[in-house]
Amino acid sequence: MDNWKSYFYDYLIKLQFPETTAKYLNMLALLLALILVVYIVDYISKRILWKFSEGFAKRTRTNFDDILITNKLPRNIAHIVPLAILIEFVPQVFADFEYAENIIEKTLKLIAVILTLQIIRSLLSSVKDHLKSLPRYKDKPIDSYMQVFMIFAWMLGIFSIIAIITGISFINFATTLGAASAVILLIFKDTILGFVASIQVSINDMVRIGDWITFDKYGADGDVIEISLATVKVQNWDKTITTIPTYALISDSFKNWRGMKDSGGRRIKRSVIIKTSTINFLTNEDIERFEQIQLVSEYLKNRSKEINTYNDKKNIDKSVLINGRNLTNFGVFRKYLQTYIENHSAINKDMTLMVRQLEPTPQGIPMEVYAFSSDQRWKNYEYILGDIFDHILASVKYFDLEVYELSLNKED
Repeated sequence: MDNWKSYFYDYLIKLQFPETTAKYLNMLALLLALILVVYIVDYISKRILWKFSEGFAKRTRTNFDDILITNKLPRNIAHIVPLAILIEFVPQVFADFEYAENIIEKTLKLIAVILTLQIIRSLLSSVKDHLKSLPRYKDKPIDSYMQVFMIFAWMLGIFSIIAIITGISFINFATTLGAASAVILLIFKDTILGFVASIQVSINDMVRIGDWITFDKYGADGDVIEISLATVKVQNWDKTITTIPTYALISDSFKNWRGMKDSGGRRIKRSVIIKTSTINFLTNEDIERFEQIQLVSEYLKNRSKEINTYNDKKNIDKSVLINGRNLTNFGVFRKYLQTYIENHSAINKDMTLMVRQLEPTPQGIPMEVYAFSSDQRWKNYEYILGDIFDHILASVKYFDLEVYELSLNKED
């Protein structure tokens, strides 16, 4: 480079150019020559790395190298050699122009920092895409971790850029930031809280992508579609999107329905209120009539025989129904519902299944069905629930019972 620099300059002087003009023309000629060389080297580097990367990716079974190519890592690395040439020879091109040399040298160093960040970003993006393609990491907040690493990389990059511009060494510049650490913590408070929260959420397996969660404080009720460093996105059932701060998942209470999905059943817990005035003891005629209902026919025969044996043994006066042991239409109806639910094809028989009487209310006595549908899909679940209670409401009258209905007539 020194030989070429002297050759151009001496040649211009021989042509009787003024010294200042010769310096400018010499610098311009050297700069054009350097740019041409750098362009050729950059083109060759990209071609070589691209061909090598493609050939290597085709010979390997893993898709990680394909992801590296997609995220342009080889192309970014190819810029290192041309940039190194510029950093090495630009000072010599501008040796006669000290002020311009200083500015351009700093500019090239800034470009080197940015190129380094680009390479780190391509690498982290490739790692993220690769991990997300693996089944065991599919529901993990990989984006959050990569964002944290990228934030630290950008912080170091910004510190390096400031150190280059000011001319202070990086170590000295970093030590002066100790006094400003409180301000930095305040600025990145949400990022730090989000990072800590995302780690706790991941380690404790509190939320995964695809989970159905309910978060009343933020009005969220739907599936988790994204877990990032600062926020968790929930697509509600009305297709709106609710954004929740990640740290809220560990500081506030929310409901995750994953347990329901993993259990193999979805809970049915609903009741009908029976009017108290319609509950009666059963006469023999009532029992004979109810025996025509198949689901309780065998139960009534066995239960009636047992009760009659007891009453005869105790010499109970059955001329008054309240004496001794008796069946009620409400109790028979409860047994009917229990048998009906147990024989329903859409109910999970391996989970809790019962029909129970709840505490009486001013309106009547609630009869509750507590069971689990075997189909957890919302639409099918609602169909099963509706089918069961359609039958219950239609069957009440066969047991001489009535469902409570609010009447606006004061005489009632």
